[in-house]
Amino acid sequence: MEALKTKPDVLTANWFAFGLCALAYALGGTASTLMATFLPVVVPELLGKSVAAAQLGDVGAYISAAFLYGWMAGGLAFGFVSDRIGRVRALAVATALYGGAMVLTVFVPNWPLLLLYRFMTGAGVGGVLLLTTVYLSEIWPVRNRAVVLGILAVMFPVGIVATGGLNVGLVAWRQAFWLGVLPLAASMLMLAKLPESTSWQHERRDHHIDRRVVWGPGDRANLLTGVLVFGAVLIGLWGTFSWIPTWVQSLLPPTQTGGRERGLTMMLLGMGGIGGGLVSGLLVNRLGSRQTLLLTFAGCAGGCALLFLTNRQFSPIIYAETALVALFFGISQGALSSIIPALFPVRIRATAAGISFNIGRFFTATAVFFVGTMVANLGGFGNALLVFSVAFLVAFLAVLFRIRSGVNS
Repeated sequence: MEALKTKPDVLTANWFAFGLCALAYALGGTASTLMATFLPVVVPELLGKSVAAAQLGDVGAYISAAFLYGWMAGGLAFGFVSDRIGRVRALAVATALYGGAMVLTVFVPNWPLLLLYRFMTGAGVGGVLLLTTVYLSEIWPVRNRAVVLGILAVMFPVGIVATGGLNVGLVAWRQAFWLGVLPLAASMLMLAKLPESTSWQHERRDHHIDRRVVWGPGDRANLLTGVLVFGAVLIGLWGTFSWIPTWVQSLLPPTQTGGRERGLTMMLLGMGGIGGGLVSGLLVNRLGSRQTLLLTFAGCAGGCALLFLTNRQFSPIIYAETALVALFFGISQGALSSIIPALFPVRIRATAAGISFNIGRFFTATAVFFVGTMVANLGGFGNALLVFSVAFLVAFLAVLFRIRSGVNS
């Protein structure tokens, strides 16, 4: 009878934990895009003068880069910290970091200090995206774990959509950053209410091992696999996803503004990504991790080939093909959220997953700078984006030769 009583209690605690993690994850999406929403207002105010488009672009690039580098640093650092102080404490610190940085942004007096606050915001968001995934993967029952992590993965774009839904015309930019109070409150609830991962506790109690030899040959091989697969997917995803609206514009007559076509394309990319994330866990449970990834990467590569090779002028079929590609993109992100952490033992899971998820961001940021050159040399956006989609074939081969079936079990 006692066991029957505790089961619902554990289930309730798990869903409460998921709710807090999902809230932090979604607010991370909001934190990542809120500054971009207000950038044309923020930069002139902090510079104390009106600015030309070129200067706005230069300062905005620094602000965006500060966030992205913070994201990478946070994803790497918080993984290491979490393996040593625990999942809950590290997650609470990461959540408080980006919430506190958002609140500090309310009072920022100049743009160099804003760079620091955006770096801090990015570091916190990078830590949250990693640690919520690792924490839930350790506390959630195996049977539904992939489904829950797939749902978690779509909370980031949900947060981005929520940012777009803000009535920013009626809110001053400094007041908008008071949203940072929400992750600060969430971090306090995490410390007070979330139980520590029992897997991490058992590892700390039962395996007092020398940290200098904690990485075995199998761990290093899996780390290479994680970096290769996720890095290739990031290059393929961002090298195509972020440029598809520009490609759509290039297919239209010069006299057509393309606002409606680009807007609908972006909506389909977002909706397809969310839908793919939601079904990713079901596919992992039904087909297994290896088969799901092989199907997904083949779909990403094939969908990109269909989209970029068969369309030389705009037609409504592009909407359907874009939705198909976005669906596979979403599946890839949701599935990898559950599969990558499962490659590693508990003692190094957060560190290794953090490296796998974030090292690729350095290569992604570098790779997309070559789009302009590739467009000029390859005869258009379609051919250039098709080259980036080859990265999905690299991910396919990496899974085919390096990932066993059932790694997530």
